[in-house]
Order: sequence, then C-alpha cells, then structure tokens
Amino acid sequence: MKKIKIKRRCAWTGDDVLMQKYHDTEWGVRTLDDRKLFEFLVLESAQAGLSWRTVLHKRENYRKAFANFDPQKVARFTSNKVASLLADVGIIRNKAKIEAAINNAKCFLEVQKEFGSFSKYSWKFVCGKQIRHTIRKISDFPTVISEAVAFAADLKKRGFKFLGPTIIYAHMQAVGMVDDHMIGCFRRKVYYINTKWK
Repeated sequence: MKKIKIKRRCAWTGDDVLMQKYHDTEWGVRTLDDRKLFEFLVLESAQAGLSWRTVLHKRENYRKAFANFDPQKVARFTSNKVASLLADVGIIRNKAKIEAAINNAKCFLEVQKEFGSFSKYSWKFVCGKQIRHTIRKISDFPTVISEAVAFAADLKKRGFKFLGPTIIYAHMQAVGMVDDHMIGCFRRKVYYINTKWK
C-alpha cells in the first residue's frame, strides 16, 4: 500500500482550504511587484481588529471593488464610490478603512514617484534581505519587530493610515520581507541541524 505523504504546514493555517492555499503559495514569498504590495496594504489595513481568515475569504470581492488593486484608479475614487463600497456586502463595510485605502493609494503613488517603485522603498527597511525567525510554536511568533515599527512610523509620516506596526509586520510576512514559516513546515527554506524537525 502506498504511503500518503502529508504536508506539514504552519499551525495557524488550520483546516481552512483557502488559508492553506495562501500559506502554500504566497505567504512569505519575496514580492517585488508594486500592484501586489498595494493589494496587501489594502487587505492588511482592512484586517485591523479582525482575523486574516475573514479578509482572505473576501479577497476576490475586494479585487473587484478596488479596481484590481490598481493604486492609480483607487486614488481617484470619489465620495460616491465610497458610498457604493459601504453598500457592498462582499467587503468589510467600514468607512474609515475604505477612506484609508483611498488615502493610502494617493500616498502610495507619491512614494513611487520619489523612489521609482514602492518595492524599492519598502525593502530598504530590511536592507533588501529577507528576515527569518526561528518559530517552533505559535507562541514564538513576535507580535511586532523593530523593522516594522520603523516602517510604520515612516508610512505615518508620509500620510498613510490604518497601518500601525502590528499590521505592517503582518504585511511584511505576507510579502516575504519576513519568512516566518515554522520549523517543520514544508515551505521553510532553512532547516536547522540538531532539531527533531530536521
């Protein structure tokens, strides 16, 4: 009888298929594409006070509602568009978060003008190198790191909203600035010698 190989994943994925797919294909993957970076800024700011699972299950609706995460289009959203978004049951209908996404799109474009790309700007907070933590259990995950504090502070200075250090740390994990795959997870790039997870 053929043995079935079971993938070991980070414990936070649980048995939710969409969470598992996101974990397996996106989380912790180095991302340099500005459109994708803007997408995660919108989604992470929408997550504030909620679970990532909730946001992830609304992701496709967000894609439609927010012009496929095109910052130039989102930056031009009007008060009428805000009103229609507040009536959209497919997204999180929080006026402050919706207005923050529009505001952040404008700020995002300013950063692109200054640095050439948002990617060049954001990756400078980790000196262009991915940070890797040693995570063996859920309690090992930091809630925030100094790089996220610096990144969030600079974003705030530039006018971004709803993007504090905790949210920015989650963003950094999402776009691969930080690789926090747990030891034992099949996605972890570096395996440590002398551990039972080797």
